[in-house]
Amino acid sequence: MLQNPIHKENFKITKATYRSITPFCIPTPFQDASMGPFDKYTIGTLCLEDEHGYQGEVPMFQSVVPLVEKFLFPKLFTSSAINYKDLHFQLYWAIRNEGFRGTASNALGQLDLCLYDLAAKRNHKPLHRYLGAKYDWANVYACGGGTNLSLEALCEEAERYLSEGYEAFKIKVGKDFGGNIIEDIERTISVKEIIGTEKKLAVDANQIWSVAQTLSYLQDVGEELAWMEEPIHSASLEEIRTLCEKTEVPISYGESERSGKVFPTLVKYGVKHLQPIVGYLASLDEWFDVAKMAKEHQLFFSSGGFSQFNCSVVAAAGKDAYTEYLEPLNSSINQYLLYGPKIEDGKFFLQSEAGITAKINWEKVKMDGELEQEKSWTADDFVNVGAMVN
Repeated sequence: MLQNPIHKENFKITKATYRSITPFCIPTPFQDASMGPFDKYTIGTLCLEDEHGYQGEVPMFQSVVPLVEKFLFPKLFTSSAINYKDLHFQLYWAIRNEGFRGTASNALGQLDLCLYDLAAKRNHKPLHRYLGAKYDWANVYACGGGTNLSLEALCEEAERYLSEGYEAFKIKVGKDFGGNIIEDIERTISVKEIIGTEKKLAVDANQIWSVAQTLSYLQDVGEELAWMEEPIHSASLEEIRTLCEKTEVPISYGESERSGKVFPTLVKYGVKHLQPIVGYLASLDEWFDVAKMAKEHQLFFSSGGFSQFNCSVVAAAGKDAYTEYLEPLNSSINQYLLYGPKIEDGKFFLQSEAGITAKINWEKVKMDGELEQEKSWTADDFVNVGAMVN
């Protein structure tokens, strides 16, 4: 993306709405090294409407809504149209005291993505084309392999992903809070034997191991892994550097980050796979800066989160970028989508509708009695709100 088109856009937001779906059961509970088993899932969205009636709508965590209401909405509802760069500047500095590397940055990133969806819609373009994507698809790799699956179920899942045309797979390791490496090794080797050498296998330890545990695991499974994701704590930068120096397996980090300013250090310390999540950094500008950094250093680049929505942005990062599809959880949302991307042979094929390539069918949600929450705000709600100091 040579020039970000949103920098030329002006916004006057007149209404904001947050809606969420009542948590619903997922077919197969999912567990990783340190969390789960997740047997229910949900999704909420922020919808912004401008003075001309155009709307942008993206996933937003319910936990960040109070931060959006307290710090961002007072700056968002302006008396007249304001240029995007000026608006984002005010929003960014409004969260300073909450920390640029915390949840407030995540809240701003999701609101920022909402502005992009709105801008693409009023320009009558799919978001990926608005952002300059050359293709109507984004690469996707399958993620599953929960630590709660039996070895038999894990192998069956791998065989299914193989039959569905995925070129890359990722499974979870670090079972029992990192205390069962022997079983992790057995599970990894079994999946490697199923998918063969022509497909890529990655593993994710969700930060639970030490450097020594990670190296012990790699010694037994071999170094043919496509990448190893967050094997040790994401804040232990010196230990990350030590690990990267001691293995040829590409080490990946970035999902836990909320600021793009951390990524140059990760690259300097030897991380070979950058994976910032769309909407988790304070702006898409930061996200695309990381994508550019990965390309310049010839590093692997991917993004996860709500994949059906985020793949529109990943497509604009180029044909070598990948979207993670956490199938046990993400696929459960499909029942509530009015439309969304289609997966075929390891690619998300994007829709031609304006804006993001996925949209929730709120009419169906309401008809089914599954609307958990709906709340709206306008400029009138913030007339007497001054600067917040905490």
